[in-house]
Amino acid sequence: MDRAILHCDMNNFYASVECALDPSIKDSPVAVCGSESERHGIVLARNYKARDKGVVVGDTIWKARNKCENLVVIDTPHFDKYLEYSEKAFKIYERYTDYIEPMGIDECWLDVTNSTTLFGTPKKIADELRSIIKKELNVTISVGVSFNKTFAKLGSDLKKPDATTVISRDNFKEIVWPLPVSALIGVGRNTYKVLKKYYIETVGDLAKEKKERLQYLLGKNGVFLYNVANGLEDEEVAKSDLKDNPKSVSHGITTVKDLNSDEEVWKTMLNLTQEISWKLRKYKLRAGGVSVSIRDSKLMWHQWQKKLKSTEQSAVNIAKIAYNIFIDSYDWANPVRNVTISTMYLTSDDSPVEMTIFDDFDKKLKVEKIESVMEKLNNKYGSEVMTLATLLEENYLPESRRRVKYSEKKNDDNN
Repeated sequence: MDRAILHCDMNNFYASVECALDPSIKDSPVAVCGSESERHGIVLARNYKARDKGVVVGDTIWKARNKCENLVVIDTPHFDKYLEYSEKAFKIYERYTDYIEPMGIDECWLDVTNSTTLFGTPKKIADELRSIIKKELNVTISVGVSFNKTFAKLGSDLKKPDATTVISRDNFKEIVWPLPVSALIGVGRNTYKVLKKYYIETVGDLAKEKKERLQYLLGKNGVFLYNVANGLEDEEVAKSDLKDNPKSVSHGITTVKDLNSDEEVWKTMLNLTQEISWKLRKYKLRAGGVSVSIRDSKLMWHQWQKKLKSTEQSAVNIAKIAYNIFIDSYDWANPVRNVTISTMYLTSDDSPVEMTIFDDFDKKLKVEKIESVMEKLNNKYGSEVMTLATLLEENYLPESRRRVKYSEKKNDDNN
């Protein structure tokens, strides 16, 4: 029997939450922007009314206002509220299944295969989720329904806002095959260039290509894309059994100056993973996967992720994994403006750690113990009592973010 997979995507999430917090602006064009003083003065999110006026993510504030003179600008985003709304949405999803896999703060996959006997068809579940979230949170979601994760994700993208799209075995060729191949997860800029060179421009073209040829052109990713295009992708949705813990731990930053070298990216990543590692220890979790998101100087997003053979909790090790993902994937067509690292597939840190014959367990343990001691010292005496020498070198972090957060203890310049 086919699985029943949903992909739930909260529409224009930041802007929708701001409208829910202040109903007086819900009928106005709204743009959520960052601080101009720290080079964040661009549109991070906007609602559909602003979109209809031509406002796009990445516009500067002045440019957005020129396009829409009555634009409501939120220049102090309520990130704590966005997280709160995200957690509330996940609690609603848990009423239907415990197989929930996040794909960021505002979207996730749900496997409701075993829930249909209680709640009805997958489409009925999707429609109920849309209705409940609209009623309880006053925001909307789009839901894709399919027999695998990739097509469920495509479904949620095809119709917005507040819509359910079903892609089944019977109709996927009709719906998916005419789409540009760039619509698929796994087709980044470089992969797209290769496919276009060989006149593979739609998902249908990809599906009809020989698997062996795609493997020759793209390696393992070619086989993966062949399976996706033909409806053969069968990756499982991760089970969520961390009721009181986060589904992922992330940290990102927009630098005050564009990054132009691998070394500059490495320093930024190492800074980001200090806080990620601290949070993993705080929640007693280990990461089974790492995701890297890069926004370049042209405001284009690039994202890659890797599932780990052995779980990690160390800041240095997570940074090394993220850095290797980056150097293997980014072509430096443009300088880097924003770096975000996410850890996922989280498990309890008292679970057995699976090691391979290539892992140095003693070294891994030693690194984690050193970082734990550093954390305890910084927690007691204030951040930067002890830190990595690399983090003291020149970096391009905003002034307000140059101190690594190791604990809830506030930094004190007199420490």
